[in-house]
Amino acid sequence: MSFLTPDQPAQNEEPAAEIASGARLVPRITIQAFCEHSQTAQLVESALHDRRMSKVALTTHNGGIDGAVETYKANPTPNLIVVETTLPPDDIPEALGRLAEVCDASTRVIVLGHVNDVLLYRELIRSGISEYIVLPATSAEIVTAITDLYAAEGAAPIGRTVGFISAKGGAGSSTIAHNVAWAIATNLRQDCLIVDMDLPFGTAGLNFNQDPPHGLADAVLANQKVDQTMLDRLMSKAANHINLLTAPATLDQTWDFEERQFEQVIEICQKSVPVIVLDIPHGWTAWTRQTLASIDDVVIIAEPDLANLRNAKNMADAIKSMRPTDSAPKLVLNKLGIPRRPEIGAGEFASSVECELIGQIGFDAAVFGTAANNGQMIAEVAANNKINEVYRAIGMQVTGRQVSHGAAKPGSLLKLPALFKKRA
Repeated sequence: MSFLTPDQPAQNEEPAAEIASGARLVPRITIQAFCEHSQTAQLVESALHDRRMSKVALTTHNGGIDGAVETYKANPTPNLIVVETTLPPDDIPEALGRLAEVCDASTRVIVLGHVNDVLLYRELIRSGISEYIVLPATSAEIVTAITDLYAAEGAAPIGRTVGFISAKGGAGSSTIAHNVAWAIATNLRQDCLIVDMDLPFGTAGLNFNQDPPHGLADAVLANQKVDQTMLDRLMSKAANHINLLTAPATLDQTWDFEERQFEQVIEICQKSVPVIVLDIPHGWTAWTRQTLASIDDVVIIAEPDLANLRNAKNMADAIKSMRPTDSAPKLVLNKLGIPRRPEIGAGEFASSVECELIGQIGFDAAVFGTAANNGQMIAEVAANNKINEVYRAIGMQVTGRQVSHGAAKPGSLLKLPALFKKRA
């Protein structure tokens, strides 16, 4: 614990150095620090020189707690906020309360204060502050506090796993998964790992114009030998805040897996990356079921026709039964408005499947075709296209940053069979 009671001597520098040489790395998190003094900003920035912080993205700003409050009124919060305060002890809890009102529930806060007060420390910890460090402090103390939060033995995984799967082949789950990951990385500035689980036919490498020599297959086939160091080596960087574990996309062998063969890889990813997007192929195997049952969120991608409706309904029911205490799968309708094609209305489709509709994506052959052929995301090809706002909204939903306000209004061009009517 970094807080010092009045009769407690400051820590010796040598033990801190010893800890640094043997401790685990802090995962790929985003940290933003709001300091009231330039010396404090320099102290926080110096923490990046510690090898444990090699994966961390850290930025410093002026303004202390008030600066953080103003910033996060209009911007998403990072994984960790570090704030310096020179306020009297009685005023600190109220100021932090204003900060809490603009922060996401998953964001953690470390406070750098100038008052050595045991009662204040206890009150802040009770209120949800992760740590209170008394200044002056060393960079090693700051790194140790961060390590204790994210990298200590027994620390909960930070990575949120979101799986995208098509209700029917060709519905477009891969394209949506990749573009949503791009939206998360660019809008939330969160590191995002795309795991292409369609080993024979995966398109993550094509869509990001990447051709790495290694990827997910190497990790899975390594069985028990896979670890964080190996995964770091197998990941390829696709863009700022985006890494890939690509599929080999070869047919020189069959890709049959045991039920839990992907489990270890996903668990290791969760310990180092804030958001893991799983591009799950359309199919129904033992490992597909196990993956869908164990991840944080499932998004079903469907086109507005009868076969997609049947499959989406069956898939949603199966997923709900496999994970009765977890969040229900979400629904995205894709390729809306194809000329001359009769469509099931979005509201009626979602009502029949009994899933929350979190996105509707219109058909635009020119934009999607250009992006696919160029190995680019939609935001790169058409930055002002409204489709990008849909991807952003889906990204906010699956990362828990935004609450849905309901699906689209009902409407239908087809009369649904009684099989798909919502049961009373």
